Amino acid sequence: MYLKREKFLIVGISKSGISATEFLLGKGAKCYVYDDYETETVVKESQRLVSMGAVKVSKEEVLDSLKEISVVVLSPGVAIDHEIPLKAKKLGKRIIGELELSYLYSKSPFIAVTGTNGKTTTCTMIDAIFREYGIKSELCGNIGTPVSKIIDNCDEETVIVAETSSFQLETVSAFTPHVAVITNVTPDHLSRHYNMENYLSIKSKILLNLRESEFAVLCYDDPLVVKLAEKTRAKVLYFSTKTRVNGAYVEEGKVYFKGKAICDVSSLAFSGEHNLLNFLASLCVAKIMGVPDEISVGCAKTFKGVKHRIQFVKTIDGVDYYNDSKATNADATAKAIDAMAKPIVLILGGKDKGLDFCELFEKIKKRQVKGVVATGESRFRLLESAKKVGYEKISVVEDFYLAIDLASLIAENGDCVLFSPACSSYDKFTDFERRGDSFIKYLEKTVE
Repeated sequence: MYLKREKFLIVGISKSGISATEFLLGKGAKCYVYDDYETETVVKESQRLVSMGAVKVSKEEVLDSLKEISVVVLSPGVAIDHEIPLKAKKLGKRIIGELELSYLYSKSPFIAVTGTNGKTTTCTMIDAIFREYGIKSELCGNIGTPVSKIIDNCDEETVIVAETSSFQLETVSAFTPHVAVITNVTPDHLSRHYNMENYLSIKSKILLNLRESEFAVLCYDDPLVVKLAEKTRAKVLYFSTKTRVNGAYVEEGKVYFKGKAICDVSSLAFSGEHNLLNFLASLCVAKIMGVPDEISVGCAKTFKGVKHRIQFVKTIDGVDYYNDSKATNADATAKAIDAMAKPIVLILGGKDKGLDFCELFEKIKKRQVKGVVATGESRFRLLESAKKVGYEKISVVEDFYLAIDLASLIAENGDCVLFSPACSSYDKFTDFERRGDSFIKYLEKTVE
């Protein structure tokens, strides 16, 4: 695309939409911006983008504006079956996302990580290993910083480590990372993707353009992920905590890579099978990029984890509080439950994504969780699932902060309160970060 001669409609004035608009305006492109919602943030950011040269279009104008533009840039929060991309497609307009746009104008190789859970931790580990070894690395994507915000500062020597969501993969066609990682695929976002078949198909798009010169790093412990190896011509490395594989694996308490012992599992700074899998995936990527084992192991021995993912907050009256706001699906919450060593009082709930929670409550029963407090939009769906499996120690509270208070009343000295919602934040919060920060601030008694 010759940007100075193109007209773009950016749909969704979110982090990525704003960043894409700024990038395009900086290249001399004509930009129209639109959002379905006129929130205070949207209005403020729209005004700022207009001051930079963008044109804001209203709900009444947006469909007509498609006649003038040549490319629609969808923010990740805007579904591919929204009326704007549907009409744009009928008109023969090009539809891309911020990730695809950034890739097309980037000079740097990409390490792209997708999966239902583990993306953020794996990306953070990879970035830490690269930086320790001296590789110029930029951590971005779904993890918080849009790719388009950093690509102008990245050259051929920079490696872009991009957390890549299913929402972003919906709109890719040319995207070809040098290394593509898939951590796992479990039910999530089904209200957006409708069924697991569609969800899995979208996740697999990260592999479709890879050729023999690229690499796919796949979780061997997930049968759905293993099956995706059929969709790529790339060199495939696997990682597993259960089986000896062509890649990184665990055997008799040691981490191995292709038959060579790398380190003892007990020497690593983190616990839990989920974190071990994240490290094995990171180790595969590090080996591909020529990083010595001692660098990877050294980083793993000091890795402090990721904010909002099983993050210890503080101890109050003998009760430990953990912020796991990033657990936006049942599988992530199940992993958090497994990581707890003390009796648990669990806070669940948020945006209802149409998921079934019966399997989660079966785990809750087996672990003898002392109590569950369900809150948010999904609270009655959670209650229904608990009743189906015969779990009775559940309370329902609409207010988020009241849910924290109730969990604190249930918990006793020696217990832990685990906020691991198994749902997204969009019923009450703009993202999981703000939800997690609100949990922390409330515990600190600084919530306004």
